[in-house]
Amino acid sequence: MRWWLLTWFALVTAACTSGSSNMPEQVSSESRDVLIIAHRGLSGEWPEHTLEGYRAAIKAGADYIEPDLVLSKDGVLIARHENEISETTDVGDKSEFADRKTTKTIDGKQVTGWFTEDFTLAEIKTLRAKERLPRLRATEHDGQFEVPTFEEILVMLAEVNKTRAAPIGVYPETKHPSYFADLGLPHEAPLLGLLEKYGYKGKDAPIFVQSFETENLKALREKTDVPLVQLIASQGGPADSSGLTYAQMATADGLKAIAKYADGIGPSKDMIIPRNALGRLKEPTSLVSDAHAAGLKVHPWTFRRENYFLPLDHKGGIDPRKAGDLAGEIRAYVATGIDGLFTDNTPEALTALKSAK
Repeated sequence: MRWWLLTWFALVTAACTSGSSNMPEQVSSESRDVLIIAHRGLSGEWPEHTLEGYRAAIKAGADYIEPDLVLSKDGVLIARHENEISETTDVGDKSEFADRKTTKTIDGKQVTGWFTEDFTLAEIKTLRAKERLPRLRATEHDGQFEVPTFEEILVMLAEVNKTRAAPIGVYPETKHPSYFADLGLPHEAPLLGLLEKYGYKGKDAPIFVQSFETENLKALREKTDVPLVQLIASQGGPADSSGLTYAQMATADGLKAIAKYADGIGPSKDMIIPRNALGRLKEPTSLVSDAHAAGLKVHPWTFRRENYFLPLDHKGGIDPRKAGDLAGEIRAYVATGIDGLFTDNTPEALTALKSAK
C-alpha cells in the first residue's frame, strides 16, 4: 500500500474514533459578495497557466484569473508557477536544453532544474505545459499547450470582456521580485507598461497585483493606484525583508502597516481557520475581522477538492485523488467574512457560494 493511502487510512480511522468536530458554525453569507479567483486557471482540470485553462475558468464562472509572473532572459513576463520550470513544462525532455540544467539559490533555498531567466521567449515558446500534480490529477492535456505571456493573457481578457457587462479581472502575482531585480530583470517596468497599455488604472480597475514580498508592492504603490494585495503565509517571512515574519504582519499592528501600501491580504487559509493535530478545523482566528478593521480585503488560498488538501472534517475517503466536500470547507470560510478565495476548482466553488447564501 502506498504511503499516502496509509496516511489517509490513519486519518479517517482517527476521525471515526475521535470526538465531535470543532468546526465553526456555518452561517449564511447573506448578500456578501465573495470573489472566485481562478488559481492559475481551472487548474483542477487543466495544466496550470495556460490560455485554455484560463478560458475554462472564465466559462465556469470565475471573477478573476490568476497568473503567476516570472521573466524570460529577454525580459518578457510569462505565466509560470515558478521560474524553475521542470515541474510545469516538458523542458526536461528537450535534449537541446539539457546543458541548461543547473542549481541556483532562490530566496535562500537551493533549487535544481531549468529556469526561465536562462531562456529567451522564443525558446520558451517551444515548450509545452504539463500537469504539476500528476499523482493527484489527470495528465491528459500534457504536451498540448504553450506557455503564455502576460500580454497574451491580457489580450485574451480584452476579447472576453468585449461581450460582458462585468469584466473578468486579472490577479497577477510577481514571483520572486527581488531575485529577478538582482538579475537586472525587474517586474515593475514591464508590468506597469502592460497595465497602462491595456487600460488597468484606478482603484476600481478589475485587477489585483499580489506578492509575498513587500518592497516591490511599496514601489508599485508609488507608481500605480490599482489594488495591491500582500500575500502572507503561516510560516516564514518576506524574502526581501530580513527579520520580518508573516506572523508579525498578521497582527493588528502589522495589518495597519500593510494598509499603508496595499488594499488587501492573501493569507494561507490556515491563518483564518487553523487545523488541530488530527487535521480538523478549529475555531476561526481574528485575522479576518482585524484585517477588515484595518481597511483590508481578505482573499485566502488555496481551496482544492481533492481529499489530499481538505481538512479531516471534509475528506470523502482515504483516496487522496478523490473529491471530498470542498463546498463544506468553503462555507466554513465564507462564514468568517472573507471577501474572496483562490481555488483550483471554480465550478465547485461557485456551487458552494450559491449554497452559502
